[in-house]
Amino acid sequence: MMECKKLIAGFGIRQGQAWKLDDLQTCYKEDLLSLARYLGDSGADELFIYDISDTEDDHENTIGLIKEVVRLSDIPVIAGGRVKRLEDVKKYLYAGSKAAFLDTGDDENVDLMKEAVDRFGDDKIYAYLPDASYLCRTKEYAQLGASIMILGDPNVTRETLEAVSACEEHFLITGSDENILTDSLKMNCVDGYISFLLEDSVFMDLKQDLKSQGIGVDTFESTVAFSKFKLNSDGLIPVIVQEYRTGEVLMLAYMNEMAFEETLRSGCMTYYSRSRQSLWKKGETSGHYQYVKSLSLDCDNDTLLAKVNQIGAACHTGEQSCFYQSLIKKEFKDTNPLKVFEEVFQVILDRKTNPKEGSYTNYLYDKGLDKILKKLGEEATEIIIAAKNPNPEEVKYEISDFLYHMMVLMAQKGVTWEDITRELANR
Repeated sequence: MMECKKLIAGFGIRQGQAWKLDDLQTCYKEDLLSLARYLGDSGADELFIYDISDTEDDHENTIGLIKEVVRLSDIPVIAGGRVKRLEDVKKYLYAGSKAAFLDTGDDENVDLMKEAVDRFGDDKIYAYLPDASYLCRTKEYAQLGASIMILGDPNVTRETLEAVSACEEHFLITGSDENILTDSLKMNCVDGYISFLLEDSVFMDLKQDLKSQGIGVDTFESTVAFSKFKLNSDGLIPVIVQEYRTGEVLMLAYMNEMAFEETLRSGCMTYYSRSRQSLWKKGETSGHYQYVKSLSLDCDNDTLLAKVNQIGAACHTGEQSCFYQSLIKKEFKDTNPLKVFEEVFQVILDRKTNPKEGSYTNYLYDKGLDKILKKLGEEATEIIIAAKNPNPEEVKYEISDFLYHMMVLMAQKGVTWEDITRELANR
């Protein structure tokens, strides 16, 4: 199987805004978090974030933004730039980055490299080379433990690529020249390309061009040909659409073969309109695009299930889902663990912004962190004591108490269930 090369979107962060990497002086017009989400949805395999904050306060704010970027973009993040001590490397990684890079233009970063590798592992530490003059030292950086070399020169030439090919290490190349992009990704030692492309760039389109040139990139490929689908009398297949994070059913639409192929090519849900007798890309006029996360075929080959990242509302009425009209409903307890946890957590968060008189949650908030930690410790001890009892009912009760107090702590520290589940998934 051909190894996939990575297309990585790169930008700097300063004062809460995204900046172009080639000069670090040009600010993107789009909101940073919206840009990060768009880049992930449009086909970028990873994000490269250079922390160019000027002050310690701005650095801390940037760490918080990186955490949000990781959550929203849903693709791996490589971060670094402002490293003064080992603690800064830890902050990038704990914010959710897959790896942190150390700028070798700063000798103190080079001195820190081995300690960082010993602490966090070589797969977590990359070496950033400001320009081609540092290529002669890649062996040294590799011996210190850096697993990937990032060539940060925005003006890479073919002569530079020849120098890279003489190195034994693995590289990520940066730039905006599509010819250099193609030439570099054909090299065995280059794992990916960090692009400075603008907000309106669609990485899926770029990947299709690379794929046509024989370069292995990650695109959507169906495991079952459309010819194997069982179509209705109009030659269409129905598509049930779900929000991929929550599982909420959003809408029902139809595809013909052209719509299916365009969906695979672009990564955006494209349907066949029976009323207009033509293709329509969801969101083309409203901006409420549906970015593909997965497509599945049912057991009879006659229905598709699409899990998507829905931008805005799915329904033309402005409702999130087309299925908003309740006809009948029987009351029932929803015991889906993640849903229950999230609903309870939202109540706890609401108490923080909308205090309620007599609320135990507000009592804990008022008493502060030490009280919350004390209660959490007490509840953990109660679990241990209850576990010695052969009756499991007591354990259930104490674990529930512990989880409640843990969620109060999560709310106090700004940690969400999504942060927790993402961390567990990464282990």
